[in-house]
Amino acid sequence: MSSSDKTHNKIENGPLMDANSLGNAMRYVFSGRLALPDGHLPKAKHLVPEDFVGVGVTTSDDPAVDDYILQQLEALKIKQVRLDFTYGDEGGPVTRLLERLLATDIQVLLHLVQPFTEAQQMKTGSAQLRWREFVQTAASRFGSRVSAIEIGSTSNRRRWAGYDTESFFNTWRIAFEEIKSRHIKIAGPNISDFEPLHNIAVLTRLRRDNQLPDIHTNNLFSERVTEPERFDHRIFGTKLAMRLKVNLVKKARILKKITDDFGVKEFISPAAFWTLPRIRRVLVNGEEKQADYLSRYMTLLAASGAMQQAYWGPFICHREGLIDDGYETYPELERITHYRSVLGQREDFRLRPAFYAMQNFIQLIPGSLYEGPLATAEAIEVHAFRSKDKLIHVLWTANGQAMPMHALYAPSQLDDVETITRDGAIAVEQPEFVTESPIFLCWPANAKIDLKASPKARERVSVYRHAPGKNLYEFEQDGWKGLLIAENAEQADEFKQKLHPAYLPKATEETTLRKARNVIWRIDGLMDKTIVAKKPLRMPAHKRLLDKFKPCKSKRSWNAAAELLRRGIPTGLPIAYFERTDDKTLTENFYLCDLVDHDFSAREILTAFNDGATEYQGVSEDQLYQQLSQFLLEMHGRGVFFRDLAGGNILIKKQADEKLEFTLIDINRARFFNRNATLSERLSDLTRICNKLHWQGREKLVGLYLQQTKYKIPFNFRCRLPFYLYDFKVKFKRRYGRKAIKRLFNRLKSSSQN
Repeated sequence: MSSSDKTHNKIENGPLMDANSLGNAMRYVFSGRLALPDGHLPKAKHLVPEDFVGVGVTTSDDPAVDDYILQQLEALKIKQVRLDFTYGDEGGPVTRLLERLLATDIQVLLHLVQPFTEAQQMKTGSAQLRWREFVQTAASRFGSRVSAIEIGSTSNRRRWAGYDTESFFNTWRIAFEEIKSRHIKIAGPNISDFEPLHNIAVLTRLRRDNQLPDIHTNNLFSERVTEPERFDHRIFGTKLAMRLKVNLVKKARILKKITDDFGVKEFISPAAFWTLPRIRRVLVNGEEKQADYLSRYMTLLAASGAMQQAYWGPFICHREGLIDDGYETYPELERITHYRSVLGQREDFRLRPAFYAMQNFIQLIPGSLYEGPLATAEAIEVHAFRSKDKLIHVLWTANGQAMPMHALYAPSQLDDVETITRDGAIAVEQPEFVTESPIFLCWPANAKIDLKASPKARERVSVYRHAPGKNLYEFEQDGWKGLLIAENAEQADEFKQKLHPAYLPKATEETTLRKARNVIWRIDGLMDKTIVAKKPLRMPAHKRLLDKFKPCKSKRSWNAAAELLRRGIPTGLPIAYFERTDDKTLTENFYLCDLVDHDFSAREILTAFNDGATEYQGVSEDQLYQQLSQFLLEMHGRGVFFRDLAGGNILIKKQADEKLEFTLIDINRARFFNRNATLSERLSDLTRICNKLHWQGREKLVGLYLQQTKYKIPFNFRCRLPFYLYDFKVKFKRRYGRKAIKRLFNRLKSSSQN
C-alpha cells in the first residue's frame, strides 16, 4: 500500500467525516469509551480461530492461473479467501475463478468493488440504479455460496475509492437492502489503516439507520517499514508514542472495542501487506524482511484476541504478493482498493519467502490456545501458544537486534525442544541467538516452560540477520567475551581457537594500516583470507569516564557494521569482536573484519582536486562528484547519520564502466534512525568530507547532493554556514588543540636540549 504520505491520519482526507459525523465521533472519544488501559498488551487465554488466516486472490485471462492459485492455496492449507468483484466481471476471468473456488471447501469473502467514476456519481439516480442491479445480480448468483459480501473499499480514501459522505452512504444503503433481503451476511465499511474516528462515525450513522454490518472490516496496517510491534509515532508524534503505546495489538483491541460497543458480532482485517519498495527504502533483503514482518504481524494479531480473521492482501503480484508474478508495472489504482487481476505470465510466477512464512504460521498457530505473552512491547517478543500436540513459543527481537537464548531459557529447558524456522524448516542446530526473524520453539503439549528474569535486564547486540549461510555465536573464554560469525557450530569452534584474542598476531610496522587513537593492522594466515584487526591504543581519562557505561569501542564497531549492512551500506564484513571482562582501561578489546579492497580513499582524491588536479587515477571531478553524491544520498536516505565522514573513512574501488564502489570504515560513531537523515545531519556529514576540498569543488558536490534531496534547495548561505563553522573549528584545533600543544612542548623540549 502507498501511504502517501503523511496525510493518511488527517480527518479531512476521508470522505466519511463531515461535521455531523465528526461530532458523533468526538462525543464517543470524550466520553472515555476509546480509553483502553494496558491495551498494548495482548490478553491471555483465548483460542485463535481455526480459520484465522485469509488471503486476497484474483486471476488473469489465462485459465492456467486458476489451476495454479488453487494448487498453492491447497499448499498453504488456507481456509478462506477474499475476491474483488466489480462491474464487467460477470462472465469474465474473475467469475471463472470464483466458481472454481466455490466448488472447493474454501470459504469466500466476496468484495463488491464499485468503479471510481461510478462511486463519484452515487448521488445520481442512474448510478444508484446501476449499483442496485449489480448488487442484485452478484447477491442472487453467489450470495448463498459465499461466507459474506463486503461493501466499501478503502472508504476513507476519497482519492482511491471516489466516495464523499453522501455517495458512500447511498452505496451502503442500496447494498444493505439487497444483501440482507436475501439473508446474506454483510461486511464493511472497509476503513483503511488505523483511523478509529472514521469507524465510529460510520457505525454511528449505520446504527441510526438500522443498517449495521454483520462483520466490521478494517484494513489494519501497522508500521510498514520498521516493526509491526512498534509504538506508532504517526498518530500523535514520536514524543507521545512511548506514552500512548499504540502498537498493533492496541490498535486491534481498540477497533474490537468499537465493534463491540456498536453491537457488531465480528471484526476482521480483510487486507494488509508490506510493499517491497517501501521496505527497500531503508533495508536490503526486502523479501526476507517481508517474510519476517508477516510472521510477526500474524502472531501479534493472533495474540491480540481482537479479530476473527486477518487477511494478507494480494496473493500474486510483484510489489507485495506472497507470490511474485514477475510483472513490475504497478496498476493505476492501488491494489488495497481493487485487486483487479494478476498481471504477469504463469511461467514467471515465483514463491517468495513470505509464502513459506505464511504456510508455517498456518501450520502451527490457528486453532491453538494463546496462553499469553512471556515478553512483549519491549525489544524482545515471546508469545506462548498451546495446540493439541505442542507448546509453541514464538520469539523474535526488535529489528537489527539479537539476544542470547540462554538469557531467556535455562539450558535444560532446551534439551528436548524442536526449533522451527520462520519458513517451516526444522533447524539443524539449536540457534544461540534470537533475532528479528521469528523462530518457533516447540515442546510436548504437556510441557510447562517459563522464561528467566525480566527481559529489561537482558543484553542485546546488533546483528546482520540475513547474511546467507551465516549464524551468530557467542565467545566466552579465559576472561574474554564477544561474538563471531560462522557457518555452523563446528566452524565457530574452529574460529574460537584461531581468533582467540589473547593469541592474535600483534601489529608490526609492516602490517599496520593506521595508528592514532586506535591501531589498525592486517592479519595474514589465520583464515583463508586477509583480515583486519582494530584495537584502541589509549583512552584519555575523560573518555574513560564518559565511555564507562557505553559498549566498548569494538562492540560499537560491530553494532555499526551490522546496522550498515542491514541497510545496504557497504562496510567491511564483520568477523568477530572480543573484550576483556575485567578491563578498566577500555583498551583491551578487538574488532575483526574483512579487509576492504580499494584503490584510494576519498581524502586522497579530494586532496588531489584541492591541489588543482582535474582527475585522479583516471577518475574525473564530475565522475566523482556525481557518484559520491549518489552514495551519500542513499546513506542518508536509509537513516544513517555517520558523524565521522572524513575523507579517509570512505574507501573507493574503481569498477567497470567508470563506476565507483564506496565502502565506509571507522564506523563506530554512526547513528541510525527509522527515518531519513535531517538536513542538519546531512550538512554535518558533508562538512567533514568537504574539509579537504576547495570551494569550487564543494559547490559542485554539495550542489548536486542538495538538488536531489526532497529539499531541492541551492547551496545558499544557510547551507554554507555549517561549512564555515567546521572550517574554523578545524583550523582552531590545529593551532590551539591538544596536538598543537603537544607539538609546541616537543619543540620547546628540543630547543632546551640544544
